[in-house]
Amino acid sequence: MLLPLLFLFAAAGLTDASIQFPITENTQVDTSLCPITYFGQEYTTIYINFTGEHMFVCFNGYYHPESNGDCIKAPNTESKTYFELNTEDYSFLNSVTFDVKDSINTITNDATCYLRFDHPTTFGLIAMGSQSVLWWYNPPQIIASVLVNGDVVENVPGSENWVYSDTSGCRISGFGVKPGTTRQSLDNCTSLICSNTSVSSTSSSISCSVKGLCTVTGPTVIDFRGQMNSVSDRCEYTLLQDQSAGFTLKANFLERHRRDVSFVDSLTLDFSQGADIQLLQGHRVLVGGSPVTLSGSVQTFNGVGLSKDQTGVTANISLNGSPVSVFFDGTTAQIYIDVPVNVKGLCADSSSSSSSRLSSDSSCQQQYVDPADDTINPTTVIAQCNILKSSPFSSCNAVVDPESYIIACRNTLNKYPAVDGLRCQFLKAYAKACQKSQSTVQNWWTAAKCHHPEPICQDKCSDHEFCGDIHGNTDCRCRAIYASQYTEQNRLGGPTVCKDNTASLTLVGCLLKENGIDYNHLHLNDKTCTGVMDPESHMLKFSFSSDSCGTEVTTNNSQVIFTNAVVTRNSSSDLITRQDKVFIEFSCSHPAPELQNVAFKIIDNSVEVVLQSGEWHYSLTMKAYSDAAQTQLLGPNSDVRLNQKIWIVLETNGLDEEVVSVVTDSCWATSGNSPSSSPRYDLITDGCANAEDGTVQVMGNGQGTSNSFSFNMFEFSGKEPSEVYLHCQLQLVVKKNNSFPLPGCLGVSPPLSWSGWGSSGPARRRRSLRYRRGAPALISMVWTP
Repeated sequence: MLLPLLFLFAAAGLTDASIQFPITENTQVDTSLCPITYFGQEYTTIYINFTGEHMFVCFNGYYHPESNGDCIKAPNTESKTYFELNTEDYSFLNSVTFDVKDSINTITNDATCYLRFDHPTTFGLIAMGSQSVLWWYNPPQIIASVLVNGDVVENVPGSENWVYSDTSGCRISGFGVKPGTTRQSLDNCTSLICSNTSVSSTSSSISCSVKGLCTVTGPTVIDFRGQMNSVSDRCEYTLLQDQSAGFTLKANFLERHRRDVSFVDSLTLDFSQGADIQLLQGHRVLVGGSPVTLSGSVQTFNGVGLSKDQTGVTANISLNGSPVSVFFDGTTAQIYIDVPVNVKGLCADSSSSSSSRLSSDSSCQQQYVDPADDTINPTTVIAQCNILKSSPFSSCNAVVDPESYIIACRNTLNKYPAVDGLRCQFLKAYAKACQKSQSTVQNWWTAAKCHHPEPICQDKCSDHEFCGDIHGNTDCRCRAIYASQYTEQNRLGGPTVCKDNTASLTLVGCLLKENGIDYNHLHLNDKTCTGVMDPESHMLKFSFSSDSCGTEVTTNNSQVIFTNAVVTRNSSSDLITRQDKVFIEFSCSHPAPELQNVAFKIIDNSVEVVLQSGEWHYSLTMKAYSDAAQTQLLGPNSDVRLNQKIWIVLETNGLDEEVVSVVTDSCWATSGNSPSSSPRYDLITDGCANAEDGTVQVMGNGQGTSNSFSFNMFEFSGKEPSEVYLHCQLQLVVKKNNSFPLPGCLGVSPPLSWSGWGSSGPARRRRSLRYRRGAPALISMVWTP
């Protein structure tokens, strides 16, 4: 037997493609460049195989008589064909769009690409957005068949001209329905419509009299009449509603490992009068929002009998005198009604998803397309699900039809990996249905090799987590949509948050677990600085300040950078370790104040400019005073006379004065507001007062986070009116050991510098930190004498 071939097309950055090759044996082809929506389901893979007289093009595995696949069946006695995938033949696509719309009134979209098979039969599938069309060209006596779940939806005869057939359609109770088709439900209480946009809906919302068992497992709802449908989003739905009794049973669907597959995640028994009851993951129950402790004995809350055993939680209620039983184990909900009751919701009609959706937030309806899971073997899936027709389940087949459960099992496992007990989930749901019908399936766990119970997390998982298997242990895993914001950027948590000379980094607990990292083994550079785990959100937070937890301080092009790292505990006394090495570096910086062109008249008091470095903030203020004690701030009513001494104070707020100091590199005056205008008069150069101007004095320069200087007021000769603009350039430098030796003034040899940490500092590599000129800040003030 020939082994199947697999063709995968790398499409990174590729929008147009034409791919052609012959096929002579069983072949799987990645068609993600041209996805096909086939009766309400989108497929990005096709499977081609030959059976002697026919060729099958299927979407969910190779065809064989018991596969119940979605397939196109065409005559082919030569067991060969020539395949083409094309997204760039715009002339053909424009032409076929016109022909298709002229032939089929249910098609509203334009053609975007096509799959084609030639010799000896000629046919293809045209992708048209959320719709698709089979096109067929062969002699009239040659027939192609359109199959959904193994059943023939339509036989398409050949013609001397091209024949088109709409393969968009819907699925109602697992059967393919052509667009524009209306069907009555089994009890004739509802009209089921397959619209032109491939959405099933109901034309009536009247209540119907129903009884029996409704099963909700994974994304699938098998209603009281045995019809089935699947929930494709992450919204809340009405499963059962009796308006006369003031009762609604709601189900909330959420994603787990994949973003494009939803699972029933919780149930809410909503009473118009009395406290609501929630059945949650981990067999937990809330009554009126408060947790309750249950046992095998029935306890009554709000008229509802609640009990719990190792399999799940059961709630017994009465609707107008009719008993209703609700069971939930975290993966499957089963609702049993023994006496006919007039109700509506998904359990009354599984195709009523649009009218049963409760969530007002449209984001829950957002659709995702995740890459196909290449670990899934469709043949294995078929065998795993068809066990429901074998012993010991076959003893119940005459009582409970297994077909809906098999289809639900196949549809889910063909897209979602069989993890967290998922394979056994559908078997358990069928066995539970048999038990409700008085036909218990004996020892099915052993026969089906379901030796491990489903994961149950005793501790509450947070909203962004679900209970699953992590490396063989049961624990809270990250939900796929939540995790994607981090995993798509190869991160384990959020960005660094810098504020008030402190920095923090928050890591996602479930991502750490999934990567095999025990947060108890993590710390910062200083081993005593460990993370704090939030017991509710399961987020791990690390924090450090500019002078703690082993923070390293460096400079780079006038920036002051504070760096730390989350690392794995390393004990030389341990003989072995099972922890991967972790190194997550994060930092905050104080860049040099950015160049500011701020001019103001001295009578305007002062100016404050807020500067931002990364996410750490500090402010820089320039003020003028008329006295050395700096108590008389020059304000709107102040007069400044020529040759009057004034004091200028440059002050920062938000810097750690134990680590960072501010250097006034230069100050000068101009008659225009531009710092480069002329004439120019220098007051401070290279940190030193202008030696030719005996009135200039510089105080505290480079010794802290603020400094000042003074000079006698002047004006530029020949200027009328005379305005003086003052400009100063600033730098940030790093202190070491709280020592700042100043040789006279800045700029005098030897240069201002520090080396290492000194003998009393931490043991680490030595580095030289120097005051350097780069692109210093500029802050200006102006006055009119």
